[in-house]
Formats: sequence, structure tokens, C-alpha cells
Amino acid sequence: MNEADAKSPGRKLRDAWSEQTIAIPGVFNALVAKMAERLGFRAVYLSGGALSAAYGVPDVGLISLTEFTQEARTIAQATSLPLLCDADTGFGEALNVERTVRQFEAAGAAGIHLEDQQLPKRCGHLSGKSLVEPETMAAKIRAAVAARRDRDFVIIARTDARGVTNFDDAVRRAKLYIQAGADAIFPEALESAEEFAAFAKSMPAPLLANNTEFGKSPNLDVEKFAQLGYRMVLFPLTAFRTVMKSARDTLADLADKGHQRDQLARMLTRAELYEMLGYSDYEARDKRYFE
Repeated sequence: MNEADAKSPGRKLRDAWSEQTIAIPGVFNALVAKMAERLGFRAVYLSGGALSAAYGVPDVGLISLTEFTQEARTIAQATSLPLLCDADTGFGEALNVERTVRQFEAAGAAGIHLEDQQLPKRCGHLSGKSLVEPETMAAKIRAAVAARRDRDFVIIARTDARGVTNFDDAVRRAKLYIQAGADAIFPEALESAEEFAAFAKSMPAPLLANNTEFGKSPNLDVEKFAQLGYRMVLFPLTAFRTVMKSARDTLADLADKGHQRDQLARMLTRAELYEMLGYSDYEARDKRYFE
């Protein structure tokens, strides 16, 4: 076992953002995680929005802790990259958060982010959100920190205050969450590069930027976020949205034409898919067991 393999997932994530600002793509299944690793990403992300959509429901807190951690375990086992997970509001109050942390840690995740919304929660870039009291969120953070068995398991506090109250409240809440023990801060739905910069200047902790599409935040590049003071940049649904549009268009074409021939050039070939899955290695190992 080399030194990198001996590190815990949380330590891998911390080391990655300490070395440089990292892009963290959302991966919605194990194979996409393998693709991300091959392409040189340093970490991957399980989005609650993507997981909810994959279940055919909106991102309003309908997916359970069990469903989240089952998917996290599947992805974490498929890649050596650290997996950051969306943990919504923690699936309950402070005591529930203890179990949430232990379940994600046992699943092999590198860390989670918790948000300060009330249930039913909303996508961070939609209206209609409401917030818990900051002291309630701080209690959840303290519970999360106390519950982790690996001190390097990452606890990120997300505040949705910018879209509910105001920018200054988001700053106040984030500072309280740092005092409660959060390892990093995730300010959701900031509305300009200037706001991202101002927020960073006031925070004594690593910061995560959400670079989602079609939302309230500008789609800046990773280098720009690094210049503004951010260590992690999420692309939570970028691959998911692209794949879903391709699936819709492919099905429409199939329904219209009754064949898939015009789609072949857009597909992974059988050989490409089998190579990505390590198919030949499985066959070789199977043969050895019968020698």
C-alpha cells in the first residue's frame, strides 16, 4: 500500500484543496466516478439534486439518509478519489446529525455539507426557502464534529441566507458555523463575482463555490474562483444535465425513426465500455481460479 492509499478519504480531500483550488464534478453513478478519476480530477461529489432527479422526484428533501448513503457507498467503492456528499439538512436535528455523519463515514465518504434550511428544503437557487435559527444550525455542526470517528472527515457548513435574508446575514451565520467547528464554508447562491470576493475576504476558513448552471450565481472558471479565494468549486449537475438531454434526444430519435443507427457515433462503443469497466481483467482472474 502506497502513502496515498493509506490516507483516509477526508485526508485526501483536505490535501487536495490545500495544494490547489480543485474542481469537484458531480458524479451520479459509479461509472461516472471512474471516468472522473481517469480524467485527473482530485475529488468527486454526490449531489442531492442529481440523486433526487435520478429517483424521479424534485430536490425537496424526499430522499432518505439510507438512499443517500447507499449511493455514496457504491460510488466510494468504485474510485480512489475522495467523495464529498450532499447531506441536505442532516436528516433531522442535532442528534440525527450524529447518525448522519456516522453513516456517511461508514459508507466511505470523505465529508458532507449540511445546510441551514428548514424542511421542506429547496434547491439553493430557487425562491421559497426558509432558514433555521443560526444557533440551531450551529448545534448541528457541533454534533457533526463530535460524531465523526476520523478527525479528517470533512464537515462543511452551507448557508442559504443570501437568497432568504441578505448577504450580511450569510456572513454572520458562516462565522458562527466556523466557531461551532465547521471545516469549510459553502455560501449558496451568491449573485456576482464581487459577492464571492467580499464573502471570501471575511472568512477565516476554506471556502466552497457552487458553480451550478441556470442559477443565481455566475458561471466563472476554476482559476477565477481561486483568485477570489475559493479552494473547492462544485459542478454538481453539469454531467447529469448533459447526459439527461442526450438521453431525451436519443429516445426521441428512436421513437421517431424506429432505429438507433443515427446515434451510434455519439455512443461509447462496446470495446470502450468494457475497457473502462476492466472487463478483460475480470475474465483473466476468473480463468486463473480454474487452473
